[in-house]
Amino acid sequence: MKTFKNHAPTIINYFRRRGTNASAEAFNSKVKIFRSQMRGVRDRDFFIFRLVKLYA
Repeated sequence: MKTFKNHAPTIINYFRRRGTNASAEAFNSKVKIFRSQMRGVRDRDFFIFRLVKLYA
């Protein structure tokens, strides 16, 4: 019951608006894959630049 009370707004939002965080999770997955491909890049600004160009 405590878990439901803590997450009630999110749970109710799903049933009212069918809203989920699936798009955020998909984006996080893409970033994780991109990070693994760009392993070893030392220039953080370049990494952020590439990330924005690909997924923005």
